[in-house]
Amino acid sequence: MDLTYTDDQKAFRDEVRSFLAEKLPKRLSDKVAGGKRLTKEDYEEWHAILNEKGWLGVTWPKEHGGTGWDAVERHIFEEETTRAAAPRIVPFGLNMLGPVLMKFGSKEQQAHYLPRILNGDDWWCQGYSEPGAGSDLASVKTTAVREGDHYIVNGQKTWTTLGQYANMIFCLVRTSKDGKPQEGISFLLIDMDTPGVTVRPIVLIDGEAEVNEVWFEDVKVPAENLVGEENKGWTYAKYLLTHERTNIAGVGFATSALSNLKRIAGLEQSGGKPLIENPFFAAKMAQVEIDLMAMATTNLRTIAAAAAGNAPGAESSMLKIKGTVIRQEINALTRQAVGPYAMPFVSEALDEGANVSPVGPDYALPATQSYFNNRKLSIYGGSNEVQRQIISKAILEL
Repeated sequence: MDLTYTDDQKAFRDEVRSFLAEKLPKRLSDKVAGGKRLTKEDYEEWHAILNEKGWLGVTWPKEHGGTGWDAVERHIFEEETTRAAAPRIVPFGLNMLGPVLMKFGSKEQQAHYLPRILNGDDWWCQGYSEPGAGSDLASVKTTAVREGDHYIVNGQKTWTTLGQYANMIFCLVRTSKDGKPQEGISFLLIDMDTPGVTVRPIVLIDGEAEVNEVWFEDVKVPAENLVGEENKGWTYAKYLLTHERTNIAGVGFATSALSNLKRIAGLEQSGGKPLIENPFFAAKMAQVEIDLMAMATTNLRTIAAAAAGNAPGAESSMLKIKGTVIRQEINALTRQAVGPYAMPFVSEALDEGANVSPVGPDYALPATQSYFNNRKLSIYGGSNEVQRQIISKAILEL
């Protein structure tokens, strides 16, 4: 296994860097680098720039308007966009639903929805989690009852990220109570503007309403919006989650966050010296950097295997666990580094144009916000406890 870039891959990396230098708006990179909150318009602006270049569907084949990149090229792109402080690609339509439609959707669904994902006509959100059915999706209770050429949907979804922006939601719904719980689930596409759909924001500890409750009351959904076969949604859900967990490793995000931590530790003082020279704090930073380097190597091994045509398996669970733990450790050290400035958390100051000022240096407020917000990392996409169970069965055969 060769973990070094070829000449062609180095040339591709240079091409990505040149593109980012020319096309990434400074206003957006300043907001990302400064930890400011991004608006729907910010994401749409960056998506449009990438789509014009043909670089939005980074996981898609060329036949569907994607880049056709292999795993290494996607890794390089993620590495460079993170380094340049570009907004992330919102994954719900592009990296989650898109691959499911390409593999299991009808030709009509592919022809209608895939172009709309790329050109921004549809903003998708994910309807998986429910009260009592988060990591245990087999417990989904939202029902979809077939009546003629429609389904009637009733129930509740929760933790729906950026659902306040979405006009479409892909949902796991229960269409049968016969057999095992996994055998009665279907995968349905629902227009958020349909009568009976209600979105209610959930304000998190960092002060942002990033997630929502979505309620369905006698929502009439055309039967043609069923993806694949009725009662086979469990298969499609697992396929989607495998792709989601691979991306959750977040090597680029962790590398960027560690670099920011070192910068802050060089500015903050401890005992009359820069904090970065404190041996106890330096040892903690060294340990997390070693862990990050080890995970990055594992990630490259997985990427090399994927480039050779192997589908991601339980390795996705390993990367999900380690990647999220490392990012939370970096967040905790960063919050520790800013010391007392972490306490007076003025959440509103993260919004563009807010008429309030943060307390302390400019890096203190984003440090606290990241610490709070990234508590979710070890929960979403299948909690780390569930991932450990997958590893114990699939790898350790326990």
